[in-house]
Amino acid sequence: MHLLSMADMVPDLSRVPGALGRIARRRLELLMAGEFPELRIDEERLSTALDFAGALAQPGLSVIAEIKRKSPSEGVIAELDAAKVARAYQLAGARAVSVLTEPDFFAGSDADLIAARGATDIPLLRKDFVVHPRQVQEARGLGASAVLLIVAVLGRFTGAYIKEARAAGLDALVEVHDEAEAELALESGAKIIGINNRDLKTLRVDLTVAPRLARHLRSRGYRGLLVAESGYSSTSELSALEPDFDAVLIGSSLVREPDPGRALRKLLGC
Repeated sequence: MHLLSMADMVPDLSRVPGALGRIARRRLELLMAGEFPELRIDEERLSTALDFAGALAQPGLSVIAEIKRKSPSEGVIAELDAAKVARAYQLAGARAVSVLTEPDFFAGSDADLIAARGATDIPLLRKDFVVHPRQVQEARGLGASAVLLIVAVLGRFTGAYIKEARAAGLDALVEVHDEAEAELALESGAKIIGINNRDLKTLRVDLTVAPRLARHLRSRGYRGLLVAESGYSSTSELSALEPDFDAVLIGSSLVREPDPGRALRKLLGC
């Protein structure tokens, strides 16, 4: 597939404030320093991509369990074996796994995504800071079923990146943090919207954000899938999401436990 040029697709990252801006600009810097080496495409992984949207659309609240070693808000969280944790999540009832591949701020790597793909047969989300269409193609080649697109980073290019993902055979989890971003996600044709309780500019978490924006989106006629993100650590919090959300993404509260799979089973009441 023909990729659009940098000039056509790269957003103006100078406008992105706070921690999110620092991460996004560093991601682009690393990409450019690598001079876009040849894409690592594994034909077997390409042929076995799984249905991320279908997994989230199953009855009940689907859990996307995350592999995350560190974060800007928490520092080092845990040393993890990506394959072992991914497999444990699947056995514990996760319907999808999110794999951080951003190296500087989250200590992730493409190798983690490859390892998770080899250890599971449920859909994988490549969770990274997408600033160039090349990353979408990489996600597909590495075995992901979906890619994260952050509206606060991509802005008016969000719709173009959604189309890029669909052309690559990927679902797009389109992340928003406020009403303005939610409106842009709607205009861009998002079919899966993730509402992040964490403001990626200030890193503060507010669990009232996801329910508020869910109501806003439904009032605007949105009938796609909704994913609640960040800050969830109890069964009661998950139960409260079920009327409005199709899925929840959970990371820190699982990986900080000695046995993330056991932690997920406990959270699900298993």
